[in-house]
Amino acid sequence: MSLAPAHDDLVGRLDRAARRADDLGLGALLVTPGPDLRYLTGYDAVPLERLTCLVVRGAGSPPVLVVPALERAAAEASPVPALGIEIRTWQETEDPYALVGSIVGDATAVGLDDRMWAAKVLGLRAAMPGAEQRLAGAALSALRMRKSTDELASLTRAGEAIDRVHARVPAMLRPGRTEAEVGRDIAEAILEEGHATVDFVIVASGPNSASPHHEVSDRVMRAGEPVVVDIGGSMPDGYCSDSTRTYALGDPGPEFTENYAALQEAQWAAVGSVRPGMACEDVDAVARGLLSGSGLGEFFIHRTGHGIGLETHEEPYIVRGNALPLDPGMVFSIEPGFYIDGRFGARIEDIVACGDDGAVVLNGRPRDLCVVDA
Repeated sequence: MSLAPAHDDLVGRLDRAARRADDLGLGALLVTPGPDLRYLTGYDAVPLERLTCLVVRGAGSPPVLVVPALERAAAEASPVPALGIEIRTWQETEDPYALVGSIVGDATAVGLDDRMWAAKVLGLRAAMPGAEQRLAGAALSALRMRKSTDELASLTRAGEAIDRVHARVPAMLRPGRTEAEVGRDIAEAILEEGHATVDFVIVASGPNSASPHHEVSDRVMRAGEPVVVDIGGSMPDGYCSDSTRTYALGDPGPEFTENYAALQEAQWAAVGSVRPGMACEDVDAVARGLLSGSGLGEFFIHRTGHGIGLETHEEPYIVRGNALPLDPGMVFSIEPGFYIDGRFGARIEDIVACGDDGAVVLNGRPRDLCVVDA
């Protein structure tokens, strides 16, 4: 099941996108199937080699959706017609890129959605050689990273759903099981707890826990080892979950326990630092500074967080060099970790919304090291 935002919300998004394109000097935004198209129209179009492209022109010019003739029925069944978007179709022997070019007209610059396939980028370039191609993200990311009340509610539901999965994980962990076996159980639980799709499952045990994106393997888990479990999925309305907790199969030893305590302090301090006006890089600096003070700074090898919404990773990014100030409605992960190659690692991840007065945490599972009886 796919759920679309309310009609008025979509109308407002299209209007703001058109005005933003005008502000940036873009004659049109060209948006192919993916999260940007779903955000603007509620149409979760299937990405195909055939061109589907939403043309959002400046304020005052209605948008147009170009679709293959065989996809017209799907487009008409979406919210697109009710939004006043004209649907124009093309036949197999016609050039859809020329059709888009005729709609755009003599624009000197166009914005292409950031996830557009290279073949389509080049096809549009050939059809509009006089138009500079820029990233539409300059217009759309500013809209998408500031979530509405309804979007915040969707992300809260996603956080609650993945929390229910983490609550089931300890019963799945025991020495003798493989990461892959646990991963299959978790994938089933993600769907059972309300997600429409499983987006990723990381079960990283023992030395594999020192690889942030290990996913799963046939490695057999052993007593005394840490297990990093990072999981997420997409809800029926398209909004994503993402949460990491670290488990241990019995006592992992004093060194790991001490390091984990430092990580827990750094993660929660970074959460507590969130407030409107604070730069994204300053949140990163809070976590990084505390881990460095504990001797773990060199083992924290990734950014502190990423935005989340219709994509698991989107703007804003919580990383050094990003001076963007936080605004109410921005939603992102806070997930510092440490990774000591060949030995062990750990990560704690919560999804956090920037509220009017500080952080609103969308995940509620305990952040203590979860020690499972081995």
